[in-house]
Amino acid sequence: MKTLLGTKIGMTQIIGEDGVSTPITLVQAGPVTVTQVKTVETDGYNAVQVAFGKGKNLSKAVAGHTKPADVTPKAIREFRVDEIPADFKVGTKINVEAFSLGDIVDVTGTSKGKGFAGTVKRHNFTTSAKSHGGNGVVRRVGSIGSMYPQKVFKGKKMPGRMGADRVTVKNLVVAYIDVENNLIGLKGAVPGPKKGLVSIGGKA
Repeated sequence: MKTLLGTKIGMTQIIGEDGVSTPITLVQAGPVTVTQVKTVETDGYNAVQVAFGKGKNLSKAVAGHTKPADVTPKAIREFRVDEIPADFKVGTKINVEAFSLGDIVDVTGTSKGKGFAGTVKRHNFTTSAKSHGGNGVVRRVGSIGSMYPQKVFKGKKMPGRMGADRVTVKNLVVAYIDVENNLIGLKGAVPGPKKGLVSIGGKA
């Protein structure tokens, strides 16, 4: 199973033997520890639950749940799988060795929170003309509906909270692996801020 949790370090580049530079995002990935194995017989579906990092002030429920795996995790995530690997049991560790150069992965993280934002920033609206007496209305929304049917339709693009959403970037290529330091480099950008938690899921 090619699945890892990690923290985003930042972006850099690697230069190949042909002199071509490739932009990559470095992720401090794993190791993760299996804390629970779910099967169709016991839970109704197949899944593997893994723990990452070292947390503190764990609740009694979490501490008791992770005690058999001998971990005090910072984060716990569950990944559904078609089949449970035969060698997977509570306490099994997974690291970047599970991946190979050229693997295609999906990366999920929480995007940067932008707070309350207007339509120009949030929905890429065009500003109105800055001439002809348009003082103070340049970045306003404008009309949000017609006289009939006298309501604002659901989904209307308006100002509101922006960012801090769960985002998945698909089909990123594994371009760099450092087993000793638990580093993995993904070609392209990964959602979230630096030190943000991301999950890396490989495709078989």
